[in-house]
Amino acid sequence: MRFEVSKEEIKQANIPHEIFLTNLIGNHILMTAGAGGMAGTFPWIMSIIPIISFSLLGYTIWRARRSIGRDPWYVMCHWQVCARRSAILILMLSLLLAIAGLGWLAYTYGGLMKEAVWALIGGGGILPIMVTVLILILMESEALYHANQAKLPKWVVERFPNPDAKVIVEETPAYYD
Repeated sequence: MRFEVSKEEIKQANIPHEIFLTNLIGNHILMTAGAGGMAGTFPWIMSIIPIISFSLLGYTIWRARRSIGRDPWYVMCHWQVCARRSAILILMLSLLLAIAGLGWLAYTYGGLMKEAVWALIGGGGILPIMVTVLILILMESEALYHANQAKLPKWVVERFPNPDAKVIVEETPAYYD
């Protein structure tokens, strides 16, 4: 649905999407590529990536909760969109950490070969994260575009109704529901 909102509200609604995209592109893609080159001599450098990511994701969820009742309705709704997607990424990163922990336990106490542990971590943890990050980049890029067009997904409008909101266009394409 498209709503009548001010330019200031549109600028504020862009902020959560920009934070999330910065985390996805800047941290998960660019930092991973940069830190991966140094990981051979300093392997703990890779721990910076989940630390930054969990910090930004935690901030997004905290800020989304805080925006309820504080921010204008349109801005609050866009924080909620990002919070939902942040929860998905937190779940996937937690899955990666759990698989890495299990791999370490299997190597240390179970006698599993190092190559098998890397295959487990790569196929069961890193590959799903890469796919999730790419999908979330596409979804957030579209959400940023829709934020600039004063549009909201149907599920947000239903979950956080605002009878005072002025609807410009009632129908949205099916892919944005």
